[in-house]
Amino acid sequence: MKEEKKKNAFVRWTEKHAEIWKFIKFSIAGGGSSAIELVVHMILLNTAFKALTSVAITNSALNMIGIKSKGYLYTYLISTTIGYLIAFILNRKITFKADSNPALSITLYFVMVVFTIFANGWIGSAMTSFAASHNLTGNFWDLVIKLIGMAIPTLWTYPCNRFIIHRKKKSTIEAEKQAKNN
Repeated sequence: MKEEKKKNAFVRWTEKHAEIWKFIKFSIAGGGSSAIELVVHMILLNTAFKALTSVAITNSALNMIGIKSKGYLYTYLISTTIGYLIAFILNRKITFKADSNPALSITLYFVMVVFTIFANGWIGSAMTSFAASHNLTGNFWDLVIKLIGMAIPTLWTYPCNRFIIHRKKKSTIEAEKQAKNN
């Protein structure tokens, strides 16, 4: 009991609301990795691959997710890989403190990321078409559509990361419960 009182209010709150705290850390990791991804994307698009932005790509799957030039493709692949890699590491080590098989976690994460990229492309395309058909155009509506499009994948990415990709071994979970009870 004395040890409980020594903990500051923040620590007590995070322990009492562990799942909410994990979601907050997940959101911070996602926001931070997205910011880095965006910076890398803009730098590459305007420097290293600028000349290739005029070289068109006619691939319906790539065009569906907004990739229409070689410069954008290379920029997208590099920046997205960096962003998702940062998010994976932060969530594995800090958010969920996972100790499950890293090779399996990486494989499952890769599958989730590929699904998310194509689902996001489809969702963004559908929302843009809906907005245009209802005359919801302009910078404000573009921002609203982008924010909604960014939030929707959280419906599956958080549960996938939390319960499938970044798991703890049962022995670790049991040891933590036992330590709390002592």
